[in-house]
Amino acid sequence: MIQHEFKIRFYGRTELAQEYFPNMHPIAAWAKLKLWLSINPDLCYLTKQKQRSFTSAQVEEIVRILGEP
Repeated sequence: MIQHEFKIRFYGRTELAQEYFPNMHPIAAWAKLKLWLSINPDLCYLTKQKQRSFTSAQVEEIVRILGEP
């Protein structure tokens, strides 16, 4: 199985969700990532905002806490 190298960069929310859940429908992948973010005290603020993307700093924080996809 070929794995690609994950890069810390700007991601759309669905794009990042599909990095974590590549075999899920994009909407379902975002719902699952949103749930993971919402139950984590250090990341729940990301779900309260109406943003449709994550900055590289936010992605770095997500990966630091959840691990690399």
